[in-house]
Amino acid sequence: MKSDNILISLTPRHASNVFSGSKTVELRRRSMNIQPGTTTWIYVKLPIGAITGCVTISAIHNFSPRTLWEKFGPVSGLTRIEFFKYFDGVKKGVALELIDAKTLKNPLSLTTLRTHVVGFQPPQFFTHLLDENLILIAAEKALYQ
Repeated sequence: MKSDNILISLTPRHASNVFSGSKTVELRRRSMNIQPGTTTWIYVKLPIGAITGCVTISAIHNFSPRTLWEKFGPVSGLTRIEFFKYFDGVKKGVALELIDAKTLKNPLSLTTLRTHVVGFQPPQFFTHLLDENLILIAAEKALYQ
């Protein structure tokens, strides 16, 4: 299994549900070039504005929205109405199964992130973090402090 690191942005509501364990899938309208085993760092959008932890992607599923709802609706963190509104116009969506959620003892604020990478902007979809990426280095360090 290939090990990789990505960064995604979530709303405070969805991030909270991931770290509490009530949301065990991340839904996407299009596929991502990632594999099971990918470490997914979570940037929580404003007003928090920080990387607060990470999860591991255990499996990736591509199905119709209806099938995704049947399989993952209760653990999606969305109501049925929110779910189908999100997937409106999409023939196939993606469910990333999440395991091993870990929170950082010291979240990395947007200001701190910008000291590591000048002009850093949180991703709209996702971004790969290469081993030498200063944000990845800081996040891994914060995980074990």
